[in-house]
Amino acid sequence: MKATAHLQLDNDRVIVTEWRFQPGAETGHHVHAHDYVVVPLTTGILRLEEPEGVRDAPLQAGVSYARPKGVAHNVINANAFEFRFVEIELK
Repeated sequence: MKATAHLQLDNDRVIVTEWRFQPGAETGHHVHAHDYVVVPLTTGILRLEEPEGVRDAPLQAGVSYARPKGVAHNVINANAFEFRFVEIELK
């Protein structure tokens, strides 16, 4: 099952997308073309399939983090409930 992306804003400086993951939903493997900030709207675990292996990332609602462009992964909702976050890509 695929996660759903809801584009909120795309201008000359940023792309803002709300991501919604039903239990077990995933993004599919992708590589980030921009530096980005994630703002979790839910507290829970996201499973990351990365070139180095698989790891679980505990996230807390409202506690943001940033990563550089070039990150390659598949993101999977490892929770028994819907998980949501807002992704802000910096152009």
